[in-house]
Amino acid sequence: MTEQQIYQIVAEETHLRINQIIQTIEMLDEGSTVPFLARYRKERTGSLDEVKIRLIQDRVEYLRALEKRKETVLSSIEKQGKLTPELKAKIDVTTKLQDLEDLYLPFKPKKRTRASIAREKGLQPLADLILQQQMLTGDPLDIAGSFVNPEKGANTSEEALLGAQDIVAEIISEDADIRRMVREFSSKNGIIVSEAKNKEEKTVYEMYYEYTESVNKIPPHRILAINRGEKEGILKVDISVNVENIILQIEKKTIVDPRSIFHKYLLDAIRDGYQRLTAPSIEHEIRNGLTETAEEQAIRIFALNLKNLLLQSPISGKIIMGIDPGFRTGSKVAVIDKTGKYLAGTTIYPHPPQNKADESKVILKKMILKYSVDIIAIGNGTASRETESLVADLIGEMKTIRKLFYVIVSEAGASVYSASKIAQEEFPDLEASLRGNISIARRLLDPLAELVKIDPKSIGVGQYQHDVNQKRLAESLHSVVEDCVNHVGVDLNTASVSLLTYVSGLTSRTAANIVDHREKNGSFKNREQLKIVPGIGTSTFEQAAGFLRIPCGENLLDNTWIHPESYEATNRLLKKYNIENIQIDGKTIRQMISNNQTRMSDLATEIGIGEPTLKDILANLEKPGRDPREELPKPILKSDVLKIEDLKEGMMLKGTVRNVVDFGAFVDIGVKQAGLVHISQLSDRFIKDPSRVVAVGDVVDVRVVSVDIDRGRIQLSMKSVK
Repeated sequence: MTEQQIYQIVAEETHLRINQIIQTIEMLDEGSTVPFLARYRKERTGSLDEVKIRLIQDRVEYLRALEKRKETVLSSIEKQGKLTPELKAKIDVTTKLQDLEDLYLPFKPKKRTRASIAREKGLQPLADLILQQQMLTGDPLDIAGSFVNPEKGANTSEEALLGAQDIVAEIISEDADIRRMVREFSSKNGIIVSEAKNKEEKTVYEMYYEYTESVNKIPPHRILAINRGEKEGILKVDISVNVENIILQIEKKTIVDPRSIFHKYLLDAIRDGYQRLTAPSIEHEIRNGLTETAEEQAIRIFALNLKNLLLQSPISGKIIMGIDPGFRTGSKVAVIDKTGKYLAGTTIYPHPPQNKADESKVILKKMILKYSVDIIAIGNGTASRETESLVADLIGEMKTIRKLFYVIVSEAGASVYSASKIAQEEFPDLEASLRGNISIARRLLDPLAELVKIDPKSIGVGQYQHDVNQKRLAESLHSVVEDCVNHVGVDLNTASVSLLTYVSGLTSRTAANIVDHREKNGSFKNREQLKIVPGIGTSTFEQAAGFLRIPCGENLLDNTWIHPESYEATNRLLKKYNIENIQIDGKTIRQMISNNQTRMSDLATEIGIGEPTLKDILANLEKPGRDPREELPKPILKSDVLKIEDLKEGMMLKGTVRNVVDFGAFVDIGVKQAGLVHISQLSDRFIKDPSRVVAVGDVVDVRVVSVDIDRGRIQLSMKSVK
């Protein structure tokens, strides 16, 4: 398969033009990043977004890897002297790794098997006679007698026939067409059967103690749950199929003449080959396939949840107090200013065993008044709701002095950050226990800037993330963070090394060099100054510059998404419509274009750029420095507390989506436990994928369906009331 053929296959699969595939892959091969191509090379990609570019990248990489594997397979078979033109043709046109491995299986070097031992005894010719089915007369035992050779271990006619059957069984089990048929039949008609090894044992897997479900219908989250139960030794899992039906189909493909004197031996070999060799192998493949699909779904959900979490709307221009709640060790308190700078911190002990609630309120009041705190961010971990009650009382007591609100913030990963090298470098004089509260406050101020400091796997917005392929998960989540950072853009003069590292074209080394240059030489005045930073050459500058903004720089264009390579064209555009740089106004230019009845394509040609870039320039001139997160819903600000005992069936509430999983969404409605909106309750219409209805961070209206106070379970609904 040539590169051109690979591009053609990907074009057909993605329903894109082959030229889009070629151009995109060429630029990726040259070192361009996905965010850069999506934003600044629309003319060449045909305005593909990050998702489509990554899809193209993944498929081309898969097919290139397949071609390399084909070379290895062909070389191996050729060295054995068994490569026929027909086999080579089949291998050449294969587009799936599974099909390639099926074709290679009979020639793949393997450990000694019953069939290989039989071949060592010289029984291959006898096996060929059984398979050929051409002998219609004679006694099989007499014919087998000619293959008896005690020196090689074939002592009797019966032993010779058994050995030949072993060879036949292996040949049939390795036939690519038969394997494909068995795989397709088992995938379509097989049943997953899960049983408890000890039915008396109480575990979280009890629903799977006597469980069956069709292979082609079982949802991904149940696959991962069953796999975990099996791995922990609680469950025994198999795939049940109609064995007789499969054997009958193998017989139809294998039997040429039932009058053959070896017919009985062939039937026995077919059954043995299926039960001993094919069935376990295909079951293993199907289980692996189900697991891979389930893992990809779990990774997709985690990635989507992470994206929505990172892109939550920031609370800007506020003084924020962050509280990391705790019982025995106390609750850690920190105050940050409007830029995220740490102002002060302390520890209070309002909860058992100390119970110093009144003293804690006094401490908090003093800090609130001294630093003019606007919002209190409370971590949602241990003692969260007890701390929420304390803060709600405090807000009530201070309502005549200062207007205050509080927000419950996810603290997932805060402890990981506290002990990290990044946290140590940011706050070298603080103990690890006093850093998590700062992170909680900053998550409210700017979720993206703070959460990029934490390993995405520790943020906790997935399902079964510890059960999936960790390398694949890490790659996917890294791509998500990269896309989010470059979607929002970065303030060149305030961004941390952690944030800069994800910018298109930058590495941890060049990000550190930027911060070091900034600390030694002061703020960047323009994007061009990036070129004097060590490690940032022409290529890196091209990839990164457009994503690095300077809000108060010398050139207003440096605070837009407009790339420096388009500055000349932008200035020609402004000059054409007599607009001064200081008075940039995209609406005005659009109106002038409309009034003059100028075609966008003609204008783009006149100023020397493509039409997609012209449209992007106009959008950026209209709203320079726009943060795309500003259009998203803000976190729910609260001043009073709700307890699970307050909930009544039918009650309508506003809540924040904290996690989206295959079977629904968990919504924080302000009580200790998040409520579950089951997939069947997400909409009035049928929903197959919850992520098509809700996303992490969404503010939604929910109705209380049921409350189980003893078990701490809340069932919610987003369906309309009828």
